[in-house]
Amino acid sequence: MTDVSKSTHDEISPAILYWGTPVCLITTTIIDGSYNIAPMSSIFRFGRICMVGLDEGSQTTENTQRTGHCILDLATASMKDAVNVLARITGSFPVSDSRSARCYTYIKDKFSCANITPLPSTIGSIPRMAECPVTMEARLVAEHSRFKVQPTEGAVLSFELHITGFEVLLELKLEGYQNRIDTDKWKPIIMMFSELYGLGNGKAMESVLVVIEEEMYRPFTGTTG
Repeated sequence: MTDVSKSTHDEISPAILYWGTPVCLITTTIIDGSYNIAPMSSIFRFGRICMVGLDEGSQTTENTQRTGHCILDLATASMKDAVNVLARITGSFPVSDSRSARCYTYIKDKFSCANITPLPSTIGSIPRMAECPVTMEARLVAEHSRFKVQPTEGAVLSFELHITGFEVLLELKLEGYQNRIDTDKWKPIIMMFSELYGLGNGKAMESVLVVIEEEMYRPFTGTTG
């Protein structure tokens, strides 16, 4: 039992709440036909629906609103240098005042800047990244204004994306299964607050949920294997 006779907690007010989320690299098409990459970790998924939070004035937001499509590549810890390069560059010109204050700089060709290799995707016209083991094609189905109870309402938008296609590295597939991932081999890079972390010692313990066949969740997604 935990001794509760002494105070072990303190009330705080963090400026950000990134408790730990895998880094996603979003690729979109600029109006001139070139491509933009943006790293982000304001993201969660349920079934084939993915919710992402984006700056209202970002190039990624503009591109996704215009085309209705994007590619979501999941980065691994081995891509830490590329993620760091992308973290403070923007595809928007001129650079907004808020981003200038945080020392962002404008770079048009982010693939070259971050030393990332574009590859044709079999699931869409936007290129995927050769270095990323997981690629998801997404279609915009809805957008929502955020911060409704704050003076900054509308400064951030949440996009509801429908995942329409997947590509994964062959070695990530669980042996004996067509559509399952070997979680012992999947090592995403995690953003916690403003720091980047890799997964260290594997599973904390065997989950009781692992005995549930993953295909039992498929009716929620309305998909077939």
